[in-house]
Amino acid sequence: MNFKQLIIALYLLLFTFLIAHGQTATQTIRGTVLDKVSQSPLIGAQLVVQEVTPIIGAVSDENGNFTLKGVPVGKRTIKVTYMGYKEQLLQNLTVNAGKELVLTVNLEEDIVTAQEVEVTAKKNIPLNSMSTVSTRPFSVEETQKYAAAVNDPGRMATSFAGVVHAGDGSNTISIRGNSPNGLLWRMEGVEIPNPNHFSNVGTSGGGISIISSQLLSNSDFSTGAFAAEYGNALSGVFDLKLRKGNNQKREYTFQAGLLGLDFAVEGPFKKGYEGSFLINYRYSTLSLLGMIGVPLGDAVTNFQDLSFNVYLPTKRAGSFSAFGFGGISTQNSYAKKDSLKWEEDDFYKSNSRFLSNTGAVGLTHTINFKNKSYLKTALVFSGNQNGYNEEELQPDYTTFIKQYEQRYTQNKTTLSSVYTQKLSAKSSIRSGLIVNRLGFNLIMKDKTDTTELTEKLNVNDNTYSVQGFFQWNYMLSKRVTANMGLHYHQLLLNNSNSIEPRASIKYAVNSRGSFILGYGLHSQLQPIGIYFAQKTENNTITTPNKNLAFSKSHHIVTGYDFNINSYSHIKLELYYQHLFNVPVSADRDKHFSILNSVEGYNTEPLVNKGYGRNYGAELTYERFLHKNFYYLLSASLYESKYKTLDDVWYNTRFNTNYVISFTAGKEWAYKRGNKDRVIGFSIKSINMGGFRYTPIDLAASIAHNEAKFYESKAFASKAPDYYRVDVRLSMKRNYKNITTTIALDLQNATNHKNIGGQYYDKNTGTAKYWYQTPLIPILSYRVEF
Repeated sequence: MNFKQLIIALYLLLFTFLIAHGQTATQTIRGTVLDKVSQSPLIGAQLVVQEVTPIIGAVSDENGNFTLKGVPVGKRTIKVTYMGYKEQLLQNLTVNAGKELVLTVNLEEDIVTAQEVEVTAKKNIPLNSMSTVSTRPFSVEETQKYAAAVNDPGRMATSFAGVVHAGDGSNTISIRGNSPNGLLWRMEGVEIPNPNHFSNVGTSGGGISIISSQLLSNSDFSTGAFAAEYGNALSGVFDLKLRKGNNQKREYTFQAGLLGLDFAVEGPFKKGYEGSFLINYRYSTLSLLGMIGVPLGDAVTNFQDLSFNVYLPTKRAGSFSAFGFGGISTQNSYAKKDSLKWEEDDFYKSNSRFLSNTGAVGLTHTINFKNKSYLKTALVFSGNQNGYNEEELQPDYTTFIKQYEQRYTQNKTTLSSVYTQKLSAKSSIRSGLIVNRLGFNLIMKDKTDTTELTEKLNVNDNTYSVQGFFQWNYMLSKRVTANMGLHYHQLLLNNSNSIEPRASIKYAVNSRGSFILGYGLHSQLQPIGIYFAQKTENNTITTPNKNLAFSKSHHIVTGYDFNINSYSHIKLELYYQHLFNVPVSADRDKHFSILNSVEGYNTEPLVNKGYGRNYGAELTYERFLHKNFYYLLSASLYESKYKTLDDVWYNTRFNTNYVISFTAGKEWAYKRGNKDRVIGFSIKSINMGGFRYTPIDLAASIAHNEAKFYESKAFASKAPDYYRVDVRLSMKRNYKNITTTIALDLQNATNHKNIGGQYYDKNTGTAKYWYQTPLIPILSYRVEF
């Protein structure tokens, strides 16, 4: 039986199984109730499912665990109460027939216990209680239901205020005018390499997320002035949390679509043991998109990934977990033995091979102490490999001459230990130490400004970085909460260091509105290859960038958040960011700044004498899912500038000046026979100013037969305004113990032609525009059982 026949057989088997299960669907909701700060289990918490008859309720046991059986599928709300703690309503929980819903409920101790006050759970409250400013949580469901998000946190985040995508072809994002490289990715509290397929060195994004949404739990996304525990970032933080596998029954998920095949399995190790495992594997070839007419070019593109989370609790030694992810992606194109094709485009006369491999494997240990504290220690091994080779076919159709060679391998070993203690209902502290060993083997050769392949980078070495932090959360009163902290960052390669104060305060005007104010000094080390860029003079090789210091920024944010009702709010934030110590070209006549970088290692001499400034206003008007309808309107007005050695302020590449995003969705739940069905519709529109680019110097380009740019007009040109609409249609069916979902996502549903920038066409001697991606349909079919 070949692969195609196997897939058809699986579909027929599933279809037959579904027909046989037409009973009314219910499901079990289980989970644990914990103190939000100390993560200690709460014994005796009461949980009641709202608006169901008969009443379904439970009480948490000595480990904080609870079980609610026979809950009808659909959107459900659970009321959670515990003496001395704020009540919580868990709203719009999606209960599917195919999988048990496993929750972790974090309750916040109430500093006023004389009377019980019901507090509706606000979905805009960060999971990290020490992140007060410019931080919002996001759920796995949002990555699934937002139009064209396709289970990708990066694509989903473009619905949020201050966030713009850096190009349709990837999930790379710019936050508040910053370079995408200012973004920090964390998993289980530890920094990880860029977790995306088809990523190049020096990038924070890629074509498709490596990490499956099957593994993700609710997580936080920060866009500035973040808490003291976050270091080595200037623009934002994705703080990803992983969910545990089901520890009582085996469950499976299978998905097939135009992006490939996806399979996940989770379950317990043995009956009576709280441990569990969760594994997801995906294989894809994007050639399926090409077969339906999506213009992907002649390259052969493939990727696959594996991700997992294993939870291993003990009775007295705390709990252990092993987690990880790994992704392999390749893209190869081959020269055409046809000189007429060469005249159309130089692409046809070259062989090119690109690979991008990324992974991380970690072990964590968490132990709770009797003084309402816990210690979490992690050891993580991570690495990434990027390669690109290009060779040009000669007129004899047999000889190739190499034009470019890139082989970048990086690895990192991270040891992290974080201690959290709840001192009282009003006060808690958190401190930590992080040590990184950075290894790298970097080789790059090209023909820039020469006819010979010249080595620009060649290093095989390692170094260390150290980070430490302390932060204190204190409730001054029922209305006022303050966070104060300090972060330390040092790179042993050249002893660059930074001491960074962080502070924020939140003042609740009343039960519906609150003011926030936050400040932070932040730093980030440079992409590692920049430190080892080579310069040759008088046959002597030097590394002029080896002593570059950290890029730094002061970030101040103020805002007001008003809850219109229990399911909608409006928020306004104003911010100013001053960047300094920014690496810029050591040549006064050049206007390179790392603030405009998207990918790669710049190999020219740089100095820490550049500046940048970003300031703006952001408005968010959001309705969470209520009566099967939700929307999110975000609008940002901002300026983003940079300065090099000539002391002139220029627009950054990412200064689009404005962005307006509107995301909305509606669900229709109904029954046909004994089958529960949900039809979903979601739409997303983005309007923003065009990206900036440096215009091509046509005369110089013709003379050199390659693209040359006006150095004096750095990012002086601006692409026309950008407009795009994405649409998602889905239908979910709940059978007994099975849930199926068929979905169609349309990226750029109107097929609008958005200009991405300029390029020089050697064959015509003209400057031409290149365009962002056209309409891309993504069809998928998912089964959970």
